[in-house]
Amino acid sequence: MVGVADTPGPAREPPVAGGAGRPLLPVALAAMMDDVGAHSGAVYLLRPDVPVLEMAVMAGLPRAFAAPWERVGVSAPIPVAEAVRLRRPVWVCGGEEMARRYPRIAVVLPYPFALAALPLATEETVYGAVFVTWPAGHGTELSERERTLLTAGCERLTRLLERATAEDRTPGPERDQVASPDAAVVDTAGPQEAARMVARLPYGLVSMDLHGRIGHVNAAAAELLGRPADELLGTLPWVSVPWLNDPLYEDRYRAALISRRPTSFVALRPPGHWLSFRLYPGSSGLSVRITRVRALSERTSTPAETGPHRLVTISRLLSLTGALTEAVAVDDLIQLIADEVGPAVGSHALVLLASEEGRLRVLGHRGFPDERVVRWFDGMPLSERTPGTQALSSGVPAFFESVEHLERLYPVRRETRDGFAAWAYLPLVASGRPVGTCVLAYAEPHSFPAEERAVLTSLGGLIAQALERTLLYDAKHRLAHGLQEALLPHSLSPPPGIEAAARYLPATRGMDIGGDFYDLVPTRPQASAVIGDVQGHNVTAAALMGQVRTGVRAYSAVGQSSGEVMSSINRLLIDLGSELFASCLYLRLDPAHGRAVMARAGHPPPLLRLPDGRVRVLDLAGGPLLGIDPEAAYPTTEVSLAPGSVLALYTDGLVESPGVDIEDALTDLGALFSEAGGGPLEEVADALVRHGTAGRDRVDDVAMLLLRARDGN
Repeated sequence: MVGVADTPGPAREPPVAGGAGRPLLPVALAAMMDDVGAHSGAVYLLRPDVPVLEMAVMAGLPRAFAAPWERVGVSAPIPVAEAVRLRRPVWVCGGEEMARRYPRIAVVLPYPFALAALPLATEETVYGAVFVTWPAGHGTELSERERTLLTAGCERLTRLLERATAEDRTPGPERDQVASPDAAVVDTAGPQEAARMVARLPYGLVSMDLHGRIGHVNAAAAELLGRPADELLGTLPWVSVPWLNDPLYEDRYRAALISRRPTSFVALRPPGHWLSFRLYPGSSGLSVRITRVRALSERTSTPAETGPHRLVTISRLLSLTGALTEAVAVDDLIQLIADEVGPAVGSHALVLLASEEGRLRVLGHRGFPDERVVRWFDGMPLSERTPGTQALSSGVPAFFESVEHLERLYPVRRETRDGFAAWAYLPLVASGRPVGTCVLAYAEPHSFPAEERAVLTSLGGLIAQALERTLLYDAKHRLAHGLQEALLPHSLSPPPGIEAAARYLPATRGMDIGGDFYDLVPTRPQASAVIGDVQGHNVTAAALMGQVRTGVRAYSAVGQSSGEVMSSINRLLIDLGSELFASCLYLRLDPAHGRAVMARAGHPPPLLRLPDGRVRVLDLAGGPLLGIDPEAAYPTTEVSLAPGSVLALYTDGLVESPGVDIEDALTDLGALFSEAGGGPLEEVADALVRHGTAGRDRVDDVAMLLLRARDGN
């Protein structure tokens, strides 16, 4: 509970944007930051037409620091989007937690700071979200007072947004608030005497604002930097001083502002003078002290290209690179482009195209209201002159700022118009060969300045690498599943007196394929059943599984006993020279006499449900895993199968999961088996598999075979 002293008093609501007085968002955000002592923050508004959050205003730091997240999808894995999805605050206490929970942010901003994100929402409507940050050293938790103040600030802002919407005065982007020097500081020496004092110092002093622009430089600093003072004022040092053109130095400036801790670096001024830079951050900018370094054997960084907006470009590409590496299959890649790339660059729809046998093929699309337009791409010969085919064949991106611009170069039929007003056609070239084209569509006419074209072209290269990887994965996935489907039985043929049901679920990680198998082999008048698990989750394991299953059928057909079949399979694996092992459970069914003879090789014990509903774990004698010892023996156990009894054979994926004791898992499975085992066998199989796999990723395959004894009549 929050005490009375901690409860914020009533605050006067700032005027709504568009009305009289100061703008709504900057004032409300600044008040919230002042209440909790935060040093930066931003307000996002949810677009009414698409699930995208757009940054409306930022305070405390330059907007360039948050450039990769100016427009983000609601499904994006970042704190403001998560706050909207969950309708609750999200707290990140520092750099380590940020790297663990939100690695894409940590890649771009690898500095120590704390962050809180909160939704701006009523019970019925979400208006957006807000985040605020604190410098390093804030603490691992929000205090009750901070939580109360942040909640109250969000409630006030939500009410104002609700009122603005009701009055049809929806707020939009507003001017950012970046702190200026504190005018209240008493200057006892006077400006002229202060300038003389700084000029007399033997080391260099430079003042920079929050954007990195130089506001003051003393004579010593100008001499050390090798540029006249009037040529440095108002410039970025990594732009106006060529040998400071290094991302590392710019990174130190960002680190100082975000962490609010002094940072430093050493740089080489050609031909051989080393200078030390010490940056002291504050709420209105930085003070930089520059001194000579007498000896330093090697420099610590490599120059990189620069430009007036290089900070934005590097940040955006780093963030989106992290996103694209998460795509596993082509569908994942398309969704990531829609969720991450589209909002970041302002596009509203996309089509991903690939070439196949001299024609374009649509791999997927998002955002097009009329799918007939998208289908127009599919199957188009690469010889046709269209933007998509030209980009793919030439490897040169194409940007069309308006419908008139597109139709002037590529006259199109009216029925093929997609309803959008600007397009970027990005050729996807990986390993020196074209693999496809990514088409980004914009709802409004859109100019593509040189910097944006460079960013989009770089993104095309990143998407191409991801597409090449995901296409290869999909091809392997189809091959592997085709192989496994061919190796597992398509149907079961139980003998008279036996009812059977089986289930197989692949792992949800990796290739979704493994070595789990089952089979029911008719050897009239009896039958044989087998279940096993070959080590591994790949095509090799699946292929070896097929060989084992074929061997079981062959040895069963010649009348070998349960123990002999197991020994024969063991020798088969060793003769094949495979380095993989296998567990197995094999049994001969004799329904006429109500019994089964079993042999086990390192496999989980089966469950037997008796006709009265009791469940036993059959602790069978057994031998080692198959494929280890060529002389291994596999003893057999005879088990009674009275009519109404049900045997449950399964692989370890059904009962093993991280952090769960296998004995507890078997107990829970047995309890469910006892309760549900008297029902239709197909329903029993569904219930057991659902119980064993619910609420968790499957790190292993699951195979299960149920056998129920019936009256032979």
